[in-house]
Amino acid sequence: MRLTLRGWVVLAAVPVLYVGGELSGFALSRALAGLAAGALAAALVVTSRRSQVTVSREVYPDRVECGQPAMAQLRVHNPGSRRHPGFIAKDLFAGHEHDVAVRDLAARGSATHRYQLPTEHRGVYAVGPLNLERRDPLGLVRSRVVAGDVTTLWVHPRRYPVRTIKVGWPRHHYDGPGSRDPLAGSTQLRQIREYVRGDEVRHVHWKAVARTGTLMVSEYTDPPEPRFTIVLDDRAEVLSAQRFEQAVEVVASLGYAAVHSGHRTRLVTVSGRLDRHPQRGIVGAHDLLDHLADIEQQPTVDSVPGVAGGAVVLVSGGRGIDPGLLAALGVGQSAVTVVDLGPAPGAALGGVRVIAATSATDAIGIWNEAASG
Repeated sequence: MRLTLRGWVVLAAVPVLYVGGELSGFALSRALAGLAAGALAAALVVTSRRSQVTVSREVYPDRVECGQPAMAQLRVHNPGSRRHPGFIAKDLFAGHEHDVAVRDLAARGSATHRYQLPTEHRGVYAVGPLNLERRDPLGLVRSRVVAGDVTTLWVHPRRYPVRTIKVGWPRHHYDGPGSRDPLAGSTQLRQIREYVRGDEVRHVHWKAVARTGTLMVSEYTDPPEPRFTIVLDDRAEVLSAQRFEQAVEVVASLGYAAVHSGHRTRLVTVSGRLDRHPQRGIVGAHDLLDHLADIEQQPTVDSVPGVAGGAVVLVSGGRGIDPGLLAALGVGQSAVTVVDLGPAPGAALGGVRVIAATSATDAIGIWNEAASG
């Protein structure tokens, strides 16, 4: 409970009016001082009553794409047998307070208030706690009571439609190409060899037995699966804050499409602060977006995590694409694509496909054109 600015002015006026009335002999001045003191005392009594209402707040949806609407629903209930005066509910979000004016509630009455939360910027935000503020009719004193739980809102980076391509098939020990579209749960023939004790009898290769006169068995292996690695350059000196947001949108678009399509995907940052192997499918795709919601740029990086095998996409800028970084990405052993979001296109890179773009939409557009071709 504390005085408002108006309350402090009235409090300061009380002794001035009283002393002035005593010195000048004006009874009206002393009466005004008494009225002011009485108003302050009444305001303290009114605001000292603890609020009896119960409040709850729900955020829906709790995960949204940047710029998409997210709503908060505030439910207020008066369980008492007397009318409850109105108050202001202040909901804290991203360091700012959102005021909700709650009118008088009848006995055992309820009210629902809805308001939109700002989602212009990517991030993970705590919504709450709620502060219930009561003021006296003259606005001299206010009291605050903390109520309600803290809810989390994930604002994911923007995503753009991406054409998935079949990339990043790892090599196996068998000779000859295998099926590039294996069915789930299938196996592939690795080799035919002589039988040794312990081999499955059902794997005996009777055609080879008839041809060689020796007991031969088939040896199987799991089919190859696509490997797709996305590397986000999160070094602060490489991309400006605005271009880094564009880079995150590129990573979100490519990563979501790959994971949702069932590709074995890895998301790693140059700083090494993030290294995830999300579960394939819709659950893993949402997990990937959760991690991208609060990713931030890092200071200078001493070493770069090694990445090799399959298809690798580096999302960076012209100043950050150097031979050392490309070597860590396994150029020569991997199919490397560089998305260059720098202010000016970098130099041509031998053996590396470069997508030079100034925005995420341009980069994804070029990617889709290449995938469809």
